[in-house]
Amino acid sequence: MKSQSKIKIMFILPSLSAGGAERVISFVSQSIDKNKFQPLLVVAGFEKDSAYDVSNVDVVYLNKPRILTALPSIVGTIRKHKPQVVVSSISHVNTAMSMLSPFFRKTKFIGREATVLSKRSNEKKARQWSPLRLLPNGFKNLDAIICQSEDMAEDMITNFNIPKSHIHVINNPISNLPKVKPTQPFTDVRKFITVGRLTEVKGHLRLLDILSKYKQPFKYTIVGDGGLKDEIFQKAKDLNIFQHIEHVPFTNQVNEYIAQHDLFLQGSFVEGFPNALLESCVVGTPVIAFKAPGGTKEIVENNINGYLVENEDEYLEKLKLTENWNPEIVRESVYKKFNKEVILQQYEALFTNILKK
Repeated sequence: MKSQSKIKIMFILPSLSAGGAERVISFVSQSIDKNKFQPLLVVAGFEKDSAYDVSNVDVVYLNKPRILTALPSIVGTIRKHKPQVVVSSISHVNTAMSMLSPFFRKTKFIGREATVLSKRSNEKKARQWSPLRLLPNGFKNLDAIICQSEDMAEDMITNFNIPKSHIHVINNPISNLPKVKPTQPFTDVRKFITVGRLTEVKGHLRLLDILSKYKQPFKYTIVGDGGLKDEIFQKAKDLNIFQHIEHVPFTNQVNEYIAQHDLFLQGSFVEGFPNALLESCVVGTPVIAFKAPGGTKEIVENNINGYLVENEDEYLEKLKLTENWNPEIVRESVYKKFNKEVILQQYEALFTNILKK
């Protein structure tokens, strides 16, 4: 294919700081077929804040603290590069691109949603606030919306009046494949781990309630940081389990930490598509999670790679089980569905087909 026939695609992110949307979009922008596509990654923020290696794609940093202040620069960048497709991620960025869409009639705009929005509207400690969130019908001018899960797609159709024809479900990919951990029997001290932002929606507080009723020796590692940190660890002290907890605010070796533990615990009340839970299965560590809105139920298969539970009592019962899991089977359960070749093919098909409409 000649270079001039490549589809020019611009990916837009608010920053490259650590996060699920940033990880997925930076991966897709670097990994799509360069014989068919000419990708450009535009980051509203600063290079110094980058948590991801983006050496395999051209990157433009706009050096602005937020999307709102970056909008004039984004407009200029679209005019300069004339992409056929613009892909954004995270709701306030998608809203901004919906605002710009009418001014670029020859460009198709695709938004990728990161969560079940209607379930997150009352979260007390939202990661980011923007006046763009106040705009009604914030997605109406987008040509397509990528949802990470079937629950998210249904939410967009039902609660945000998005036409079903505009919705495309594409799960998050397994972007790297670390070594699967060796099969190992449980030790006398059970080792549990949770990875995620320390915010209310992630459910750390109800996990502590459950662990306070677990009467066997255990160690619980919490990886992540956030505004609920003090409340979480004060509750652990109140429940007299603080001595069993190790806190790792940030690490680049998440997979290594997960592999050293027996079970990954997810307490979330809602998820978009839980990357850390997926990573746990990839290294071979089974999971216990609540049946919550979002993509969790598309990952977890009961008795294959973990358990989905309805309530705290059932969660505690599953914690008490001592069966040995086969890490290879745990990995294969997710690899066959979410390997990067499968997911990239879905992205590439969307980018190609949207230009035919």
